[in-house]
Amino acid sequence: MKKIVVFLFAVVFMLSAAFPAAAVTAADSPSIDVSAKSAVLMDYATGTVIFEKDADVKLPPASVTKIMSLILIMEAMDRGQFTVEDIVTASEHACSMGGTQIYLEVGEQMSVDDLLKSIVVPSANDATVAMAEYVAGSESEFVSRMNARAAELGMENTNFTNCTGLFDDAEHYTTARDIAIMTRELLKHEKIFDYTTIWMDTLRNGEFGLANTNKLIRTYPGMNGMKTGYTKESLYCYSGTAERNGMTLIAAVMGSPSSDERFKDASKMLDYGFANYSVVTRKPEPQPPIKVLKGQSDTVNVEVQGDLSVLIRKGQDKLIVTSVDIADSISAPVKKGTEVGTVTYTLDGQVVKECKIVTSEDIPRVNFMYYIRELFMAILG
Repeated sequence: MKKIVVFLFAVVFMLSAAFPAAAVTAADSPSIDVSAKSAVLMDYATGTVIFEKDADVKLPPASVTKIMSLILIMEAMDRGQFTVEDIVTASEHACSMGGTQIYLEVGEQMSVDDLLKSIVVPSANDATVAMAEYVAGSESEFVSRMNARAAELGMENTNFTNCTGLFDDAEHYTTARDIAIMTRELLKHEKIFDYTTIWMDTLRNGEFGLANTNKLIRTYPGMNGMKTGYTKESLYCYSGTAERNGMTLIAAVMGSPSSDERFKDASKMLDYGFANYSVVTRKPEPQPPIKVLKGQSDTVNVEVQGDLSVLIRKGQDKLIVTSVDIADSISAPVKKGTEVGTVTYTLDGQVVKECKIVTSEDIPRVNFMYYIRELFMAILG
């Protein structure tokens, strides 16, 4: 093996005590004064938790529940199950929902686009159930899928009993950490921003007005989502997302004493995150082919799997060092995907990411027929 060390930056600065040279971890969690019972600030790109307060306490999420409902709806569209132009017919069950609603009538038909707008902007419960039934056939089947999807995402302290969060049910709960996790998943669907960034809109040819319950959409720079919630039991809940300078943060708040306080809590967390952190994303340099011994080709092409995406305190990007460790040669036969080395990123000596270097093609071993074929081609040539 040979080692090629590539320094991305020639000068490595000394770090102050306030900015330790290490990738951000939960142990770095700052002290932010929030009034909510539970809160989490998470970086979208890496999933790193920057701040947490009682992040794993199980609490009722109210309409923040709809984030998981929206994940399933967006994933169903991605699979081609339907499009935003499809028409949904409202059932009696959907129309029976109370709380915030768009007052669907039994048999009323509405496009998926308008129903999504109604779920996201005013948080309509009847629209949510109508879409749940459209996706899964029934709300109960949809809720089963919600719980299965939550388990897949690693939401260890979550259980849903309905798709809206309308009802205060002791068996319907989640945590601030799990809200951040599912919000991060929803953010992967860029189509959702068509709805979460709406401030005001209308339905039914302008006859029914919609106003976004996420008041920070108008006032917080970079705010682009995501969902509010309130019931008497849950108090005021919120998952807010904002993007600045290529970094997206998620602020999850549960059990705030008032609507204003939940937005203040989220704003405090987001302000802290944007002021102190940045995400470094880099693609590794392509690597040259390596020598193949006893192969039907003298070399094999290689590729680096993955790239760097790490949350750091601002100013630490100059401290990131890349090293490449790759084999001089490999013996045939070579199978595509064979690991031949690694690209390692370190921050002040601590490994923050390793990416495998693998072969990108098959190279068969030479044999008698290979030599016969080569001789034949040489004669013809």
